[in-house]
Amino acid sequence: MMLAVKLSDLSKRYGRNDAVRGVSLEIEQGELFGFLGPNGAGKTTTIKMLTGLLEPSAGIAEINGINIWTSPIEAKKHLAYVPDHPNIYPKLTGWEYIQFVASVFGIPTKTYEKKATELLETFSLTERADELIESYSHGMKQKIAICGALIHEPDVLFLDEPTVGLDPKSARALKNLLRKLCDEGMTAFVSTHILEIAEEMCDRVSIIADGEIVALGTMDELRQLEGTSEGSLEDIFLELTGGEAEQALIEEMGKPESGELK
Repeated sequence: MMLAVKLSDLSKRYGRNDAVRGVSLEIEQGELFGFLGPNGAGKTTTIKMLTGLLEPSAGIAEINGINIWTSPIEAKKHLAYVPDHPNIYPKLTGWEYIQFVASVFGIPTKTYEKKATELLETFSLTERADELIESYSHGMKQKIAICGALIHEPDVLFLDEPTVGLDPKSARALKNLLRKLCDEGMTAFVSTHILEIAEEMCDRVSIIADGEIVALGTMDELRQLEGTSEGSLEDIFLELTGGEAEQALIEEMGKPESGELK
């Protein structure tokens, strides 16, 4: 199986602070991979290095075997990234935004129109596609950003807190779509605070704390690591990251939210 994402001793330093410390990961094509950690653990920094938005202090990041820093244009042809707060063009309509993204990747009109129609319908945006993005709610902006990210059918999709602001119906639609696309060969790298999402939908999970990977594997493998047969991802997460701050975070994230997947 081909590696879709490979990190080799990836590090990022800000002055004396090591935000990411020698992270190494190998993610296979078709995996739905969960990337978890407390606030400030290095999740978003790692994703930004993987997508070419932040230069590593050391180490190598590869997408489909292509170094994201030595061959950025070629590597970026294979990926898409949706941040937790998408910053997209407010004076474009939803349809115009998708059309713009399709033009960047040189997608033929008939091809992207068919794909865009399907995506807009999946996320219940069809009736709002001709309205300006500045009139969209945060959840709608999140959904149109996901549509734009998927329009060129990327090999690897990076999602940072993808369910923030999504209603339950849209969150379920995203979950089902990601599973379908990964089964068809796309790779998804998902960072989330909602542990139930990772436990429910991810093939493997990695937990990062203080810039270092502290656990990696399937749920069964993580349970074996902790010497339990029935522990939840929440239990494992708390055991590995510890501290009252993390406990408070998990309790807060355990409360019902509009974007929580069921």
